Amino acid sequence: MKHNTAEGLFTKPLMEIMNKINGLLNGFLIFIGGIFLVAMIVLTCGNILFRIVWVPIPGTYELMGLFGAIVAAFALGQTQARKGHVAVDVLINTFSAKTKKALKVAGDLICMAFFMIVTWQLAVKGINLWRTGELTETLKIIYYPFIYAVAFGCAVLAIVYFGDLLRVFFPGKDGGK
Repeated sequence: MKHNTAEGLFTKPLMEIMNKINGLLNGFLIFIGGIFLVAMIVLTCGNILFRIVWVPIPGTYELMGLFGAIVAAFALGQTQARKGHVAVDVLINTFSAKTKKALKVAGDLICMAFFMIVTWQLAVKGINLWRTGELTETLKIIYYPFIYAVAFGCAVLAIVYFGDLLRVFFPGKDGGK
């Protein structure tokens, strides 16, 4: 379907910009998350090897928790963009197209709002941890950069949901999917 209206002329560039922003942000986060995942693998293998000689790596538990949070948060947006999350739509498939669209809009709005609130609350938590100077117990690593990183991952997921919402109202070549 061609967009010959002024609305169509406006929404096509908007969607292209939104897709580029989502692609760049998620690509960057997946790359960084991959680095942290490799670090987790190396740390785990190193800890196993050093335990053989009774010298475990100090702070492994702390680092695995911090790195795991980064890996999980940074994969959220890309997973949603690729529709990789588990979805049970047995009931949804029985509804009419109009009802499916309404449920999709409601779901995307709820998820976007939820992750915006999560981002905000994590930022507040990060500010509090920054002000108090809280550190991890064993390695004395500052917490707040990791909290901010997880907040950023959640913010990117909210942006992906916003893009999904726009695609429902302004379907393009992909049919609004």
